[in-house]
Amino acid sequence: MYRQGDILILQVTAESVPARLEAAPRDARGRLVLALGEATGHAHAVPGPGTLLLSRDSRLPEFLHLPDGGRLVHEEHATISLPKGWFRVVRQREYVPGAYHRYVAD
Repeated sequence: MYRQGDILILQVTAESVPARLEAAPRDARGRLVLALGEATGHAHAVPGPGTLLLSRDSRLPEFLHLPDGGRLVHEEHATISLPKGWFRVVRQREYVPGAYHRYVAD
């Protein structure tokens, strides 16, 4: 289990990854962006090889595949080395009365 700010990363088996997910595009810098700070523009990102898989339903978790391992970087947090494998990406949410959920704003 790995945590970087409001991002939690859990290693999972390949069999636990849902079949109908779509690969997320990389940003202009070629990174896989797991979360982008609304106020700062800072990003929790993986700059190297890998795939971020998303569902069309934003309430479902994202999955990250790193066939050779990788690094999770952020402008204000220490870099985290990740082993090769599959990971579930969980973004921290906060309670807002009347709303289903809201991601924590960076």
